[in-house]
Amino acid sequence: MPLKGKVALVAGATRGGGRGIAVELGAAGATVYVTGRTTRTQQSEYCRPETIEETAELVTAAGGEGIAVQVDHLDAGAVKRLVERIRSEQARLDILVNDIWGGENLFEWNKPVWDHNLENGLKMLRLGIDTHLITAHHALPLMIERPGGLLVEVTDGTAEYNASHYRLSPFYDLAKVAANRMAFAHARDLEPHGATAVSITPGWMRSEMMLGHYKVSEDNWRDATQMQPHFVISETPRFLGRAVAALAADPDKQRWNGQSVSSGGLAQIYGFTDLDGSRPDCWRYMNEVMDPGKPADATGYR
Repeated sequence: MPLKGKVALVAGATRGGGRGIAVELGAAGATVYVTGRTTRTQQSEYCRPETIEETAELVTAAGGEGIAVQVDHLDAGAVKRLVERIRSEQARLDILVNDIWGGENLFEWNKPVWDHNLENGLKMLRLGIDTHLITAHHALPLMIERPGGLLVEVTDGTAEYNASHYRLSPFYDLAKVAANRMAFAHARDLEPHGATAVSITPGWMRSEMMLGHYKVSEDNWRDATQMQPHFVISETPRFLGRAVAALAADPDKQRWNGQSVSSGGLAQIYGFTDLDGSRPDCWRYMNEVMDPGKPADATGYR
């Protein structure tokens, strides 16, 4: 187990990509603190059934140790207490994953700033940017106490794609571009400490919410291709998790410092597969089939 003895914090691990990352870090042997707002006794405004306790149990079942902590990452005091707890219990932090989001019910497609709901747009920025900075502020000092740490900023779209494509609305666009830039900026600060920062984007991810949108489950997800043929390029959240686990276990991970990567792209390099043994490469598909001559992405299909 390549990450045995390592300690990770996956911020925003209630469901989706965060849960997939947490489980795969656990499968590699890590102790994983998983945070979110929804517990078995208290829900967020999402009103979804997934909980952080369930994620922690999946981490443990995979072979690691999952520890659930309810945290609102807009609350700097709560994040500070979380990191103090990790320091007290583990005396180290090797991996920080910023997957905090919460904006699915806030963004409006293809709306200029004057038509987009202003309150929702500004909240989206707080959820997608402020939370990441607050968490980095409090957690990175612990991470850099040992060389070899890894910070992962999870976003939607590579830096290359986002630089030349308009992302739904000014608010969503800024939130997703910012995560790429944060990884680039943190990389400069972390490099002298022997630590690495990257941003990563999944392809078209079969999250719980996406499966619900198409009224399918993971067992029969291919039925959704009857409505949307391009869903064939989709991937599980665990595929993203395996990408992060591969990065974390790479002794030469610093070669990625400051870069923007994708789950499909890293699969071609590290050789991991999705749960069904496939190796989806949404980016290559989009480039060659959907949008020839332009940078590839799963945008619009996530």
